[in-house]
Amino acid sequence: DTGHHAPGTNIEFIVMQLLRLGKLGSFDFNSRFYADDDLIVGAADPFQLFRILVEVVRGGGLNNPDVAFMLDQCHNVEKKIPGQIRSVLNVQEMTARALLLDTEALRAAQVAGDVLEANAVFMDAFQTDVRPMLAEWRVGRGLPADPMRAYLDSGYQEAIEAERVGGVQAGWGA
Repeated sequence: DTGHHAPGTNIEFIVMQLLRLGKLGSFDFNSRFYADDDLIVGAADPFQLFRILVEVVRGGGLNNPDVAFMLDQCHNVEKKIPGQIRSVLNVQEMTARALLLDTEALRAAQVAGDVLEANAVFMDAFQTDVRPMLAEWRVGRGLPADPMRAYLDSGYQEAIEAERVGGVQAGWGA
């Protein structure tokens, strides 16, 4: 869980080790600044999300039916559904970037002890704008190219807000 760990924890190392040992059962994606904020995925550190997904891809966890990927979030400022959509888009983008990582070039740089080249290979993948590719991928599956725009244009948010006027707020009774 990217929101429940001690500050400075190397989550990608833990993910790599759990995948190597066949022990990664689930992964809660969120983000935090101070404590268990359960923020939009990648909000605090998008590069960490990328590094984690590089390890997920490298370790065979991406299409592994034994590994469940979940969102663990509590949207208090932004609207909940758009917050969830943004999180999914962030995970999709970082996964696509992780899949674009030139692992052969990275391995060659590592073997040569060329830290600068290894960093360049890593940064090339991280800085690639994958949004057009993902839009094309979605359209090819009959989905909206821009899920956030589709949601905002749907009017659903306004409809549920209007429907709930005068209702009782859900909560834990606090």
